[in-house]
Amino acid sequence: MKKLKRMLRPVGIACALIGVIVALGFVERTADHTPISDLEVIVESAEGLHFIDERSVRQEVLDQGTTVMGSATGDVDITTIEERLKNIPSVAKAQVYHTMDGRLHAHVTQRVPIVRVFDRNGGSFYIDREGWTMPTSPEYTARVLVVTGIGDVPGIAEGVRNVYATDDRATGSRLDDIHRLASHITADPFWNALIDQVVVTGEGEFELIPRVGGHRILLGDGAELAQRFEKLRIFYEKGIPQAGWRNYARIDLRYADQVVCTKRTTP
Repeated sequence: MKKLKRMLRPVGIACALIGVIVALGFVERTADHTPISDLEVIVESAEGLHFIDERSVRQEVLDQGTTVMGSATGDVDITTIEERLKNIPSVAKAQVYHTMDGRLHAHVTQRVPIVRVFDRNGGSFYIDREGWTMPTSPEYTARVLVVTGIGDVPGIAEGVRNVYATDDRATGSRLDDIHRLASHITADPFWNALIDQVVVTGEGEFELIPRVGGHRILLGDGAELAQRFEKLRIFYEKGIPQAGWRNYARIDLRYADQVVCTKRTTP
């Protein structure tokens, strides 16, 4: 009897596995024929960002040229819907899927801009946290660091580009250096609160304009950011309290191991 049981045990396991496979196949076929009865949209974003909302995502999902609601889940082209959402300039990531109860889910993550760049012709665009450009919105303006004075980069204001893969040296726009600088400033609460504008000079160097003090900070070519900002921090902690914010017109960080200051000539 024991021998018979040992012989039958593999047969039982095999039958159970076959049963599970058949059941899963039945469930999958049934799910593919379940009509889409609801659309659930989630827009994930940093606090205060409103480049895209649930209504516009819903409209993009449903505006497919074919009916989505009421269609069988197996007939809905999820890949195409995802690509449409990813093609929205303010969208960083998009995931679309359906569940067995007939719900279609669209999960969208907004890009997080850290700097707005203005060229010399007045055009502007954002660069996000990951180094991708994104157009401005007629309905919403992000309060971020502003950079002015770059050369015009054709087409940059309309599309989405990776600044580290953009050949911008001929125009002097320096988008990769701008992204590194903006990332450094926004990552530090003190600098993020103090610096609200950066100017790219005709020589291609960076000038920082703080919110207080009425002076300009000559940063140079963007090299050695950590060292130069640390010099500035020490100067603010030790030099400014003695002399006062408004005694200087210019603070120059371009020289090694020193801060060169130009005093204001008029009160």
